[in-house]
Amino acid sequence: MRAEWWAPVAGLVLAVLGASVLPVVLGAAGVPLLRRVRLAGQVRRDRERRADAVIALCGALAGEVRAGRQPGEALLRAARDCGGLADAQATVLAAARFGGDVPDALAAAARQPGAEGLRGLAACWRVAVDQGAGLAAGLDRLAAALRAERDQRSDLRAQLAGARATAVLLAGLPALGLLIGTALDADPLHVLLHTTAGLGCLVTGGVLEGLGLWWVLRIVRSAEAAG
Repeated sequence: MRAEWWAPVAGLVLAVLGASVLPVVLGAAGVPLLRRVRLAGQVRRDRERRADAVIALCGALAGEVRAGRQPGEALLRAARDCGGLADAQATVLAAARFGGDVPDALAAAARQPGAEGLRGLAACWRVAVDQGAGLAAGLDRLAAALRAERDQRSDLRAQLAGARATAVLLAGLPALGLLIGTALDADPLHVLLHTTAGLGCLVTGGVLEGLGLWWVLRIVRSAEAAG
């Protein structure tokens, strides 16, 4: 079961325990938010995998060129072995096979999230064809630069792990409070769901919780963008 569907399940459990339909409504409202978070994570992972594939493509292509193959044939072999062109592979390989404009095809493929390194490959290709420069040497430098950029992103993500952990902790504090209140026989669900003061606290706490999470995530995203 996907992560977002645990929200209505949890809401249903709390509704039974607290004898109120409000948790069900809140659980249903949390589904699109959690789905958005899940899809954003999936997009980020796809972008990282595509970036790694582009680096592998540059390395494989450099090896094929050094083995004595022509650039077009080398690209066909390298893309077949390690990918890196993603959804644009058919277009780029058709250009390489039939004498089309390979740099333009690579530049178009670079519009895919995570495939931005293909712009550098297009530039290396254009320089090698137009000016007779060494394609393999340019690809080695490009692959090294892309690896350095990837390592920098990894280091930044590690440095921001503490801020992300703070956001997770912040999100889990209300549940911890409910567990503590239940353990003390305070019946917090009844207070929150069936009294005016409890509903006010629930609304105020939910707003503050949302603002806190938004602020922490905003700090993390700003740091990632700056990096």
